[in-house]
Amino acid sequence: MTDILSFTVPMALAGRRLDQCLAELMPDHSRNRLQQWIDAGAVRVDGQPGLRKQKVWEGALLQVSPVDHPSDQPYKAEAMDLAILHEDEAVLVINKPPGLVVHPGAGNWEGTLLNALLHHAPQLERVPRAGIVHRLDKDTSGLLVVAKTLESQTALVRALQSREVKRVYQAVALGRFDYLDGEIDAPIGRHPTQRTRMAVVPAGKEAITLYRVLCQWHGAAHVECHLRTGRTHQIRVHMAHIGHPLLGDTVYSGRRNGPVPFARQALHAYRLGFEHPVTGEAVEWEAPLPEDMQQLISRLEALDAS
Repeated sequence: MTDILSFTVPMALAGRRLDQCLAELMPDHSRNRLQQWIDAGAVRVDGQPGLRKQKVWEGALLQVSPVDHPSDQPYKAEAMDLAILHEDEAVLVINKPPGLVVHPGAGNWEGTLLNALLHHAPQLERVPRAGIVHRLDKDTSGLLVVAKTLESQTALVRALQSREVKRVYQAVALGRFDYLDGEIDAPIGRHPTQRTRMAVVPAGKEAITLYRVLCQWHGAAHVECHLRTGRTHQIRVHMAHIGHPLLGDTVYSGRRNGPVPFARQALHAYRLGFEHPVTGEAVEWEAPLPEDMQQLISRLEALDAS
């Protein structure tokens, strides 16, 4: 059972908000964490549940029952079906379905690929991030490589950094392209005002995407994208930057609608290649488009033909 921590409000903090007072009394904890405890009923003021904004006065008794946070605990191993295309003693290659979060985080502490990996290969508990080398967005499908040893993870991370890993995606983008292939060389960083988004910004990190149009219809195109770098949301940001956001991408397409609705960004990591970290052999895999994107393309073809 967690010990209850008790504090008496000193004169210097009298009249301050409860969350502000606790931030001064418990500087080892973030304001956000303290607010979560208050909201969870884990903080009492003179025996009564406290509220973030209530003022506290000199002599008031504050009792805090710290609540364990998921990020403080070892990640759980969870049994889940994984589409494993290849597995050996050094690496796993997985075809991730859309909707699966890769790594636990705020709002998604369970049910992630990492949780599934720990169940499938318990030894991954000894490898940082359970061997995950690179990530895909929750609603992006396709190929991921997972390292099963620390040595393999180190080698694959270095290969990524030196641009020796081949990552090719297929997407459906909005609009009609004037050029059937091209290179987008535009730095990407955190959006200056919307911190959950990325953007092309002058002070961003180098980001290069090659694209090739495979087919065009009225209002949309089937596009292949080759990553030279691996920035967060790179393809989504770059395609929006050149005026062709991905169909279904509610974050980067603004209010622009596609010719047909789609429940996620139409993006699939379909080819992955690298030098095997143990054998040195050049290896490569492909994952066909998932059913929802196949159906999307069929609908676009039918619409264009009508």
